[in-house]
Amino acid sequence: MAKDRDDQLNQDLPGGDEFSLESILAEFGGGQKQHKRDAEDTIPFPVVPKSQRTAAVKKPGRVLTFPDAGQDQGEKEPRAPTRQPPVEKAAPPRPEPAPRKPAKAPPAEDKVLDFPEEAMEPEESPLAQGINRLLKKADDYAQHMFEEEDVENDTAVRRAEEFIPGTDEEEEPPPRRRERRPRREPPPAPDLPPADLARRYGKGLKGMGLRSTLVLLLFLPALYLTLDIFPHPAALTPQLRVLALAGVQVLAMLLGLDGLFRGLFGLLRLEFGMDTLLLFACAATLADALTMFQLDSRQGQMPYCAAIVLGISLLLRGTYRKRRGLRLACKTAASASHPYLVTLDEGKWNGRDTYAKWSGEAVGFGRQMQASDGAQRIFRRICPLLFIASMLLSIVASIGRGAPERLLWCLSATLTASASLSGALCFGQPWLTLCQRLSKSGAAIAGWDGVTATGGSGILVTDFDLFPPGCVSLNGIKIFGDFPAEKVVADTATLIRESGCGLDKPFHDLLRAQGAIYRRVSNFFCYEGGLSGVIRGEQVLVGSTDFMRLMEIALPPGLRVKNAVFCAIDGELAGIFALNYTLHGTVDPALTSLIRNRVSPVMATRDFNLTPAMLRQRFKLPVDRMEYPAVERRVELSDEDQLHSDILTAVLCREGIGPYSEAVVGAARLRRAVRTSAVLACLGAVVGLVLAFYLTFVGAYASLSASNLLVFLIMWLVPTPLISGMVNKY
Repeated sequence: MAKDRDDQLNQDLPGGDEFSLESILAEFGGGQKQHKRDAEDTIPFPVVPKSQRTAAVKKPGRVLTFPDAGQDQGEKEPRAPTRQPPVEKAAPPRPEPAPRKPAKAPPAEDKVLDFPEEAMEPEESPLAQGINRLLKKADDYAQHMFEEEDVENDTAVRRAEEFIPGTDEEEEPPPRRRERRPRREPPPAPDLPPADLARRYGKGLKGMGLRSTLVLLLFLPALYLTLDIFPHPAALTPQLRVLALAGVQVLAMLLGLDGLFRGLFGLLRLEFGMDTLLLFACAATLADALTMFQLDSRQGQMPYCAAIVLGISLLLRGTYRKRRGLRLACKTAASASHPYLVTLDEGKWNGRDTYAKWSGEAVGFGRQMQASDGAQRIFRRICPLLFIASMLLSIVASIGRGAPERLLWCLSATLTASASLSGALCFGQPWLTLCQRLSKSGAAIAGWDGVTATGGSGILVTDFDLFPPGCVSLNGIKIFGDFPAEKVVADTATLIRESGCGLDKPFHDLLRAQGAIYRRVSNFFCYEGGLSGVIRGEQVLVGSTDFMRLMEIALPPGLRVKNAVFCAIDGELAGIFALNYTLHGTVDPALTSLIRNRVSPVMATRDFNLTPAMLRQRFKLPVDRMEYPAVERRVELSDEDQLHSDILTAVLCREGIGPYSEAVVGAARLRRAVRTSAVLACLGAVVGLVLAFYLTFVGAYASLSASNLLVFLIMWLVPTPLISGMVNKY
């Protein structure tokens, strides 16, 4: 029945009433001898509805003729399909577009209506599509470009720019070229209280000072016996002078036995320092003095005992000054029951290391005070190399030259030239000078670990640093409207206490004087220039004059109060509290000292009256060199519960920015001075070792005399006192 239906539908087609299977296969490449085409070259034959096929017959030039329908179905090889040439040889017209959806088969022929096919528009090129998209975006931008034209002229924006002080924003920290080397961990010494350490350092301190003076007095006869510029009695023969020099050196070694033993104990702990090198120089020089006339008289030259005696005296003097400074710093730290701590926090502000001051227990102070100083840490890296080089070069200059009898002389010369006289003074002398100054200000540096924890480029300055308690006082009160005085004072003091600013003390005293109490506050917020909160269902605003004008609070006409605290309740002015700010005399020099030493003050203040404009106009402070973060950042930087570094820089016992800045600047200057002196001492030791080796190698006894070597060592000693004297000059 389906076959009859197909015959009925296809009876009007030309070429026959029915298509054979062979003809269809021949038409579409299905014959046996037909070459198989690639899938890429195959074009599917469109299925054309009946209505379009009928129309196509009437239009020549658009007709594809089907194979002859009269071909026998039993024919084995179908004929190749042929196409009729177009009637006209003109360019073929555009082909009819294929319908988007195939038409459904109509149920009956008499009810089928041909739907006219819409003419399909030609497809646009990708370039045209891109241009159209750009034009559309341009039209959209042109429609919205004038929507924010008058935003800058908005009243609220103009009022905010006028009344809110300018703040500094943090910049993205630049990438570091190299990673910072981690700091050396402090040694595992017991963390003793500062008071106990002060008593420990005080034991035997006077005796050490006396012994260092006695050894220095022994240097005078040693100098007399060494130099030939002074007349000597005839009974004092060269042999007797050498024995007398050896006796003076033995006496000096006995007086400085604790310093020499300290060098020996350092050797046992694998801490080879300048005191250890001096110990070996003492042994070599004493052995050379006792055997020089039996081995090598060296043309009457004296041994180097005078240089050794001077070295022992300066070793005791440097140790004495160091212990005095340690004792003084511990006493200062123990003088306050609740001290302030100074730490260098990494990346605290603007991606830079910044000093922070906070209240807490001095945990780790005793451990840091017992650690090695900066000069010792440098010497412990250089002195072992100097000792090994002295031994090897002495062997080369004596045994290598075929003169083994000169071995003790070579050892004495190279070791004495390598043992710098300023080894103990590089840290002890500037340390005591700085501790004496800081103790008068109420500050103590936490040992060399605290000194190395310096180098920050910023320092956090709070309300209490600029205006310690007592520097801000109330100058008058005025209540407006029908508000009770107790209510206005209580609401204002509550918001002030909640903000944690430096005005808490005067308002707390006022609250007690009025017999009021603090109230519970909710929805508390800090703004630039003021505070807000809800107390007992009422909106309370506390702030400066500009803050009240910004909040559209009506102020009395002709108001000329510069520094005051305003209180508004439910949009109505309730009270004015006039304040008097008194700047301490140490604030301006402290800020100037910080800026001069390239430490930028960062204002982490919470008092809304302390703006850069107020500090510049009222107190002439260098606010252009100071940084003023936004209010949210200032609250975060002055938070008491924030994390800090584990290494203490200093311990402060007094309020204000004076001790704070002196400790920071003094520690940084001490670090530079000690390192410079230690490097110069090492350089002098290396130069002395090289010269001593050359002169011993060539056997120049006169050039390497005791007097010449003593002058050389004293010349390299001169820079240390000069550098140390510049530490507290700020």
